Amino acid sequence: MGRERESRQDGLEDRVVKIRRCAAVVKGGRRFSFNALVVVGDNKGRVASVYGKADEVPPAVEKATKDAQAAMKRQRRIQLRGDTIPHRVIGRFGGSRVILVPAGPGTGVKAGPGVRDVLEVCGVRNILTKTHGSTNPINLVKATIQGLLLLRTR
Repeated sequence: MGRERESRQDGLEDRVVKIRRCAAVVKGGRRFSFNALVVVGDNKGRVASVYGKADEVPPAVEKATKDAQAAMKRQRRIQLRGDTIPHRVIGRFGGSRVILVPAGPGTGVKAGPGVRDVLEVCGVRNILTKTHGSTNPINLVKATIQGLLLLRTR
């Protein structure tokens, strides 16, 4: 699935992490609905993720993006050291574990899908990651954000 990126004039960047289709069987056949997992960040240490649902894909993405922008205002800023993180941390959510390790300049974002989207919109440019357990995109995104919120500086 291709990555969708969008930057707006308000300085926020959003990424569509996953789109899922759900089918309900009715008398006339199947009725489809769509779920979109969207991550929004300001590239300065603020990030939020939201799951939007609608009967078509574009409205599901729009709903999730709008809700993520509102959720980002409630989220506290993540502590960064330059373009990496200050120390090693493990984020957990559900059956997923994400290990985040700081990296030197020029390393880039070594991460799988979902985790990469969260880190890039947050503003992290050099980091090493490893996921253990469930690879469910929703749990990976939430585990990554939970891990980032555990970061502390001196």
